[in-house]
Amino acid sequence: MTEEQQRDPHRGPGGQEGQQEPSGIHQESSSVPPAGTTDDESTPSVEDLLRQAELKAQEHHDDWLRAKAEADNIRKRAQVDIANAHKYATENFASDLLPVRDSLEATLAAENATLDALKSGVELTLKQLSAVFDKANLKEVNPAGEKFDPHRHQAISMLPSDQNPNTVINVLQKGYLLHDRVIRPALVTVAKAKDA
Repeated sequence: MTEEQQRDPHRGPGGQEGQQEPSGIHQESSSVPPAGTTDDESTPSVEDLLRQAELKAQEHHDDWLRAKAEADNIRKRAQVDIANAHKYATENFASDLLPVRDSLEATLAAENATLDALKSGVELTLKQLSAVFDKANLKEVNPAGEKFDPHRHQAISMLPSDQNPNTVINVLQKGYLLHDRVIRPALVTVAKAKDA
């Protein structure tokens, strides 16, 4: 080592400054990455982001397919339930009518029955049938003496009468209502003024 180098330790051979840094400046190359580079641990690469997005998209697509299949199954079950409701809507009514039929058959099967016995059997059957109609909210429309109502009655003819015009004077066939809906209008004869 030359005398000059001993006096100035930062000078390299030939009087030039060496590679060592001055004592006041300290550079940490490990903590600050050079510009243009990324830290792989903190930010994922574009390929990783794309892969994650594709996985999420596939997951959402699978969820959508499952929801669609479930909605289709619910719709099909509802169609079957509606079809069964229409098909078996009269099941209770039919069950209530069976004893009425049994009574009619028993009356007809009786041999050597007197007229009074037949009549009482038919009356009993009619009572059973009326009870079934009441249970099913099937009501009779017998409008004799009432004002003609075109929504519930069907006029067959008009006859001159002492009663007020448009009054039902004769019921040829009773009508029936199911709840409040007319399922058969009453066939009637209606009064008209005598001078008309």
